[in-house]
Amino acid sequence: MAESTSGAVNAVTFPTRTAVDFVIVGSGAAGGIVAKELSTAGFSVVLLEQGPHLQAADFKHDEWGYDVNHDLTWNARKGHPQTFRKSENERAVPVEQALGYAHNVGGSSVHFSGNFWRFRPIDFMEASVRGTIAGTNFADWPITYDELEPYYTKVDWEIGVSGLQGPWDPPRSREYPCPPMPIKGSDVLLERAARQLGLNPYPAPVAILSQPYNGRPACIHCGFCNGFGCEVNAKSSSMIAMIPLALASGNCELRTGCTVSKVNTDESGRANEVVYWEADGTIQAQLAKAVVLCANGAETPRLLLLSESDRFPDGLANSSGMVGKNLMFNGYSSVAGLFAEPVNAYKSIPATRVVHDYYQLDPALGFYGGGGIDGRHPTRGTPMEFALGSSWFGGPTWGSEYKRNLQMEFSHIAAFDGHTTSLPLASNNVTLDPDLQDRWGRPALRCTYMDHPDDIATMKFFYELSMELMSAAGAIKQAGFYPQNGQNGNVHLLGTCRMGNDPATSVVDKFNRAHDVPNLFMVDGSSLVTSGRGQPTMTIMALAFRAADNIIQAARRGEI
Repeated sequence: MAESTSGAVNAVTFPTRTAVDFVIVGSGAAGGIVAKELSTAGFSVVLLEQGPHLQAADFKHDEWGYDVNHDLTWNARKGHPQTFRKSENERAVPVEQALGYAHNVGGSSVHFSGNFWRFRPIDFMEASVRGTIAGTNFADWPITYDELEPYYTKVDWEIGVSGLQGPWDPPRSREYPCPPMPIKGSDVLLERAARQLGLNPYPAPVAILSQPYNGRPACIHCGFCNGFGCEVNAKSSSMIAMIPLALASGNCELRTGCTVSKVNTDESGRANEVVYWEADGTIQAQLAKAVVLCANGAETPRLLLLSESDRFPDGLANSSGMVGKNLMFNGYSSVAGLFAEPVNAYKSIPATRVVHDYYQLDPALGFYGGGGIDGRHPTRGTPMEFALGSSWFGGPTWGSEYKRNLQMEFSHIAAFDGHTTSLPLASNNVTLDPDLQDRWGRPALRCTYMDHPDDIATMKFFYELSMELMSAAGAIKQAGFYPQNGQNGNVHLLGTCRMGNDPATSVVDKFNRAHDVPNLFMVDGSSLVTSGRGQPTMTIMALAFRAADNIIQAARRGEI
């Protein structure tokens, strides 16, 4: 047995100068699934992760550590700067973090909210139904919902999802493995208000266990979920649901503290080597028969752009020029309401009810869009974040009255949040900053992003609907916001290596295989063609199961 730099035990260690079947870069929502599928199918796999392999016992209710010190994410203070600008005519300026993601085994699936909405059939063909939108790269997917549905169901049952088929849910071939989570007091208000307005709320599907499942315990309702790792393994991350199975296969070696710098190609243009730094700065290079990039919608395009060569002068797999372009964030809005009685929105998981009646907005409104509304606490339900933030409803920011307001408001406040569409624009992108470098000397991630006017109009629509719902719920005060001037960052990083049938307008084919490099695959949020309505992780996982299935079949046919 070999021990990794994180203390995780590997059942196998592969030599770097002997080609393994697959090198996978990134162990997040997609990477963990691909590693499990390929290794349990009998292929040799090296899984590279730049962060540590944390376990349930490592996760704490440490608000200062997670919110201020960024213990689960990296930023400029830790040698990983980013820059941001709204248009390519501006000079990008350093920011704390515009492109948000985790650096640990399991990636952001370890500390996400657990909201697990499937895309619907319309998401895959909406451009044909709605029509093209000027100035955008709005397009249909090369696959349909029916093609992906078996893999959505596989996510339900292998990852572990709690829910109940709702009135607006897409067709499913099998029921949820776990019943829905119990409703929170604050979401009772959302449900009553929605019904009062003639809407159809239903239990939010979540990647959190409502009962013991697959040897893991049920949620303990600690309230520290969004932004925190689960101390009992009830949250269905790839870290706990997939990685242990990959390691147990005896065919997968997990290497942590490994930051990839480049993917090299041989004389025929095939990927054959992945170069990376170990945590101490030692340069290593693993030979591979095939490479799968699962590094997320920001790091995957950066790695491709860094892997330029004489054969690929604009970056690896970038003959289309689409690598890094079409970045989609998903829109959002939030309305907070203060109630006379405690509503305890901070308790349990982030969201237990969702309203999807406006998943697809009427074109008569004059703009494209749609989404859903769920109930939450306005500050992830953590006391310190609530105390350090400015009051939603005004008042002093220090002194005895401030303390009294905090004591009352924290348990008497609830939020109704909108989660909405984003259109793909070539001008919204991830590129290499020409001036700023990270701790390894790589160009920093540069994000250029400005929401399309339709996206801002959609956010406004859901903001106003949430205001109406909050009034119907009986809030004595309410306040809210949406990014009227565009977003300055997000954790949903989608579309930057989009899927498509045409190599001139897409980076990967419908099986996540690079058009330009036959043994290179991109399997993460970068392949999404449209953004969905705000909760993309389940679709990313379903695509990972589907891609792995097709990779296995192709490999067994000798086609990789």
